[in-house]
Amino acid sequence: VQLQASGGGLVQAGGSLRLSCAASLQFFRTSDMGWFRQAPGKEREFVAINWASGSSIYAGAVKDRFVISRDNFSRILYLQMNSLKPDDTAVYYCATHRSGSPYLKESYNSWGQGTQVTVSS
Repeated sequence: VQLQASGGGLVQAGGSLRLSCAASLQFFRTSDMGWFRQAPGKEREFVAINWASGSSIYAGAVKDRFVISRDNFSRILYLQMNSLKPDDTAVYYCATHRSGSPYLKESYNSWGQGTQVTVSS
C-alpha cells in the first residue's frame, strides 16, 4: 500500500488548506482512513478518521474546523482545514486504520510520507 499526501504549505492564521492523500489501495472503499499530525518535538497525534461506513471522528482541537472526506472512485482521502491556527503547524500524515482505538497511531499499519503545514501568526 502506498499513500501519497500532498497539499501542505504556508498559510496565515485564519486561512484554509486542503490536504489530499492518494492511495494505491485496492480496497480503499472498505478501508478506514485517518489523518495524524506531528509538530516538532511532539508525539504524532490523531486528527481525524473517516470510517468506510461514512462517519467520522475528530480530535477536539480540530473539531468544527477540519473536515475529513474521501473520493472512493479516485481513491483519495481529503482533509479540509479551515480557520487555521499557528498550533496547527505540523507534518500531516494519512494512514490506514487496521484495528483498535482510532486515536492511537499503533492502530494504523500504513503511512504516507507526510506533508508540511505551516501556519503563521
